[in-house]
Amino acid sequence: MKSAKAFGAAAAFCLTGGLAQAADVVLGVPSWPSAAATAHILKVVMEDNLGLDVSMQSGSNAVIWEAMDRGSMHVHPEVWLPNQSNLHDKYVKTNGTVLQNPNGVTASQGICVTKEISEKHNITSIFDLTDPDKSVLFDADGDGVGDMWIGEPGAASTTIETIKAKSYGYDETMTQVVMDMPLNWAALDAAVKADKPYAFFCYKPHHVFNLYDLVMLEEPPHNADTWKVVQPTDDPDWLANSNADSAWDTAYLYVHYAKSLEQDQPEAAMLLKNFKLNADLVGELSYHVVVEKKDPAVVAKEWVQEHSSLVESWLGQ
Repeated sequence: MKSAKAFGAAAAFCLTGGLAQAADVVLGVPSWPSAAATAHILKVVMEDNLGLDVSMQSGSNAVIWEAMDRGSMHVHPEVWLPNQSNLHDKYVKTNGTVLQNPNGVTASQGICVTKEISEKHNITSIFDLTDPDKSVLFDADGDGVGDMWIGEPGAASTTIETIKAKSYGYDETMTQVVMDMPLNWAALDAAVKADKPYAFFCYKPHHVFNLYDLVMLEEPPHNADTWKVVQPTDDPDWLANSNADSAWDTAYLYVHYAKSLEQDQPEAAMLLKNFKLNADLVGELSYHVVVEKKDPAVVAKEWVQEHSSLVESWLGQ
């Protein structure tokens, strides 16, 4: 069996295309913009301030978590909780191989429509989606049934939104569309320009709230007593055995990192422990990458220079 260092070397080989040479730190890079920008910020700080050799490797949440567990990757730059609770519980609580940064960024999640559509059609509540006269307004393919985007393939939030649709009952009146995020933003933009209703899973912080005037549909407050989410990987009858008939609990975004860094790269581990952003900063990062179409590496370089005091606080200076 390969050691953790051997896995890291293999990762470095894949990234550089040259001779295998293990990087000091391998950063996982999830698919969404703010996570990519955050990963690049960490890379800049680790290289420029700590003198470390840092590589980056794209991967899904599950891949990054498993890699942190065995030491072939060291950092997940933006873990959403409770969305990834099953992975957090396995690798942080049970295995003890991954650590959580304590400085979470507060986030919220739900279903959004534009303010204009909300006011025009009196659509303000999640229960409006169970009304056939209102849900049909969201019919995008002409089949007489409303359509709504609930997330990307494989995302934990997509599973939960599927459960919510069943629990509230709008799975009977709305088709849940699962597709990659860029396709959703293109569909939203087209709907807005055509003045057509569009419903979609949304979350803050996110640049989309800087682009459009959106409202998140009202829901009953989160009820932990009735909220039961089972992931497909844990139970083949996950949908039947799950319930989510209330709003998401308050979510938080955290950096997570391999515990092995405490011994192998203690300065990097301290940086990751001290790392702290807020919702406005995360939203701005997403805006720079998606709306301004800047390369995440360029965004990171500029951001670190503009926020030197904050960066120094991460380094304990």
